Amino acid sequence: MTTNHTSNYAPDISPGMVRLLATAAGLIVANLYYAQTLVGPISAATGLSPQAAGLIVTLTQVGYALGLLFIVPLGDLVENRKLVCTLLLATAAALLAAAFSPNAWLFLAASLGIGLGSVAAQILVPFAAHLSREATRGQAVGKVVSGLLLGIMLARPAASLIADHAGWHTVFGGAAVAILALAFILRNKLPQRVPTSTLSYGKLIGSLWHLLATTPVLRRRAAYHAGLFGSFSLFWTVAPLMLEGPQFHLSGTGIAIFALVGMAGAIASPIAGRLADGGHTLPATAAALVLGIVGFALPLYQPESRAAGIAILTVASIVLDMAVAANLVLGQRAIFSLGAEIRSRLNGIYFALFFAGGALGSAAGAWVFAHHGWHAALLTGMAFPALALLYWFGELAGHKAAQRAA
Repeated sequence: MTTNHTSNYAPDISPGMVRLLATAAGLIVANLYYAQTLVGPISAATGLSPQAAGLIVTLTQVGYALGLLFIVPLGDLVENRKLVCTLLLATAAALLAAAFSPNAWLFLAASLGIGLGSVAAQILVPFAAHLSREATRGQAVGKVVSGLLLGIMLARPAASLIADHAGWHTVFGGAAVAILALAFILRNKLPQRVPTSTLSYGKLIGSLWHLLATTPVLRRRAAYHAGLFGSFSLFWTVAPLMLEGPQFHLSGTGIAIFALVGMAGAIASPIAGRLADGGHTLPATAAALVLGIVGFALPLYQPESRAAGIAILTVASIVLDMAVAANLVLGQRAIFSLGAEIRSRLNGIYFALFFAGGALGSAAGAWVFAHHGWHAALLTGMAFPALALLYWFGELAGHKAAQRAA
């Protein structure tokens, strides 16, 4: 039996469970981002060459992408609580290995393991959908995604501040302790959920391409969010470079504070969830994509005042974070309505595709900023959600055609 709790008579997910899942998702996904601001000291300590330092971040992302495609689908096949706790124990071990790595090879192997294990967060988000009623599913998912986004946004500044005072080893050692504690808490608090699928693992993985090919909603939502997440990744790649440059001269702590202020955009997640539950996904998606464009249009104006320039960038970061937070919830709400038995696989495909957009955004942003400067990087960032918005007009036309036919 599966404990979907989706009937009108089943109890809805409790506020305490929503808070637990949101906190857990944030703590888990933060593991992917700690190293991004610590590449320099980690490379120096482990003997990694400057040319190979990028592997620290890249291998974590590669591990996460592999986990999305080959581990997250297991949420449709094996008992979810056991799967989550097993992944968290493996993640804690990888974090400890990173904390005590005497050489670059061990740290890079640990980075790959951290990425693989951290996909546990993408089993918890569908868990919230399984425990929710249809009428409130968007709100529950929105709140859990808020926690996930806060984890993403807090990880980099928290890692910088902790490393400044206690060293980078403490960042990974502390994260290992937190994840280990979380594994035992979730073991005691989460209900069991045993999926009804009888597929073998090989057929489960083989079904991913079939799901992508036969699920237009999945393809469309992944394309929308690939555009927004690409712009988000581009912004957070180039904005720190701009802030530490000659125009603003911000310190590492100043950039950390800037990132902390930007996380206010996560408030859009529960709002988007309520809009989705109310049947307003189509216009809300357009609003999110327009906000993504606005987030890059604002900093195109560069005032003489340093304070005004920082203020404009801060507002832009909040607007962009709001767009990403809202659209992520709208997308997950849409794909989670397609069937409980395929929910984990849909979520894995969705995240894998838009993370590819994020990787493209980061790479494009760094290259354009280095070769063509800040304004060119902003225009490149604006192009990502603009292309997604053009794609959205196709959905709008289809929606109007369906209304006329009815």
